[in-house]
Amino acid sequence: MKFAVLVFPGSNCDIDCYKAVENVLGESVDYVWHTATDLTPYDCIIVPGGFSYGDYLRCGAISRFAPVMNEVAKAAEEGKFVLGICNGFQILTEAGLLPGALRRNMSMKFACRDTVLKVENNATPFTRDYEAGEEIVIPIAHGEGNYYCDEATLEELRSNNQIAFRYKSNPNGSVDDIAGVTNKQGNVLGMMPHPERAVNEILGTTDGKKMFTSIINAWREQHDAANVR
Repeated sequence: MKFAVLVFPGSNCDIDCYKAVENVLGESVDYVWHTATDLTPYDCIIVPGGFSYGDYLRCGAISRFAPVMNEVAKAAEEGKFVLGICNGFQILTEAGLLPGALRRNMSMKFACRDTVLKVENNATPFTRDYEAGEEIVIPIAHGEGNYYCDEATLEELRSNNQIAFRYKSNPNGSVDDIAGVTNKQGNVLGMMPHPERAVNEILGTTDGKKMFTSIINAWREQHDAANVR
């Protein structure tokens, strides 16, 4: 399996994501610059956290126009896995690949601490190694992580089982305590907490490991099924 970790001017979690793939999975992973126009070699695209383009205008508002985002949209349409973390989640919502938007934290302060998440949907390629309802410790680090959508969209998220994670104790004011959502097809996930910072005991928690093992196991299952056909 081949992973791409996108890099925008201002990305600062790209190395964390790269190392998580390399150390947890031992799979092939490349940094891919925001000007790239071909993602066909990759099976999973990770859009990392940080402050892409300095968060000017709005978090992710400029990045969504980067050339590579056209390729991310194509990859998502083809059913490849796309994972947006923190600023990556913001970029995916700005690009229309996920519903909703991220606003300033209700406290108007930057939040940086461990949070407890509840796994709401463990039937996605990103969560299959978790138990339904499992509580996991994953750190956050954001100033604009307050997930918002209108009531109609929220009902759609609930009915389609697109809410992947909820906060046990809401740190930012997100509607319905939402910490992460998928697209309808389930192959695109955006989340504000950082699973790549929760893969080693020295970091205080290893609860993010199952995110990465879920992805590789889901891909292997698809790959094996395709080979059988």
